[in-house]
Amino acid sequence: MTSVLYDAPGPRAKRRNVLLSLLFLVLLLLGLWWAWTMMSDKGQLDWAKWEPWLADSESWTTYLLPGLANTLKAAGLAMVIALPLGALFGIARLSDHRWVRVPAAAVVEFFRAIPVLILMVFANQFYSASTDISVDSRPMYAVVTGLVLYNASVLAEIVRAGILSLPKGQTEAAKAIGLRKGQTMTSVLLPQSVTAMLPALVSQLVVIVKDTALGGAMLSFAELLSARKTAASYYASVIPSFIVVAVVYIVLNLILTSLASWLERRMRRSKKSTGAVVGPEALENLETIGPKTIRMDHGENAGGGAGGGGGGG
Repeated sequence: MTSVLYDAPGPRAKRRNVLLSLLFLVLLLLGLWWAWTMMSDKGQLDWAKWEPWLADSESWTTYLLPGLANTLKAAGLAMVIALPLGALFGIARLSDHRWVRVPAAAVVEFFRAIPVLILMVFANQFYSASTDISVDSRPMYAVVTGLVLYNASVLAEIVRAGILSLPKGQTEAAKAIGLRKGQTMTSVLLPQSVTAMLPALVSQLVVIVKDTALGGAMLSFAELLSARKTAASYYASVIPSFIVVAVVYIVLNLILTSLASWLERRMRRSKKSTGAVVGPEALENLETIGPKTIRMDHGENAGGGAGGGGGGG
């Protein structure tokens, strides 16, 4: 069987793929065994180190859950603000007006080129020098600002690429029926491009969740990873705390990805044709529109037409 992209592997290629897969599996098992042995030798598998995270709720209610709440709050605010901003700048970059397109491109390229950590630091300094935001709230504002500025510029490029990926016939058809460019964008292009953009959008949303940890590293933002550091110092359990927090991040991002996959499947199903099938009985009442409208009703008009034709003959 031949694919569009490649030929189906033959017997030798199949054997080679099986051998490579087995080799990778063996190397993976050896790596896991080595990590397990090293942790056991260092005493990292002792129950005393894992008990605070697996059997004691105090570590979660005091440290991890409040940190997770701050992570979700910062990521949620950044998503809600960055998504419409990214869509706005992405559409602006496609404008026919140079005075709209050029400034939008400059803003997007500028903030996309700066690391998000630097944006957070500059935002923190700006809020410290120019506003009266309290010291306790300033890290949250700075983290959200940095995430919004950086991810809005990245999302703008995703939106622009998604719209440009559509066939030009969509735009031409919209123009043919008299739609203006704004109507074409909102009614034709954007609804169709959302499905194509969704995987990239979800990937960027996952990045937003993980980048909140940068605020904890530089701005003392009490997010999940920063809370882990405090808890690990209190319980003297570093490696288990890293593993537990990593699992939390994996579950959180898996939920986000699964939700996006469900939404994508739902959107694809909704775009499928739902036209009704016309049965034989409905054909009896069909009207043909032409120079003269002919109604087919139980064959009477057809018979009369035939008889009339015969009489005329």
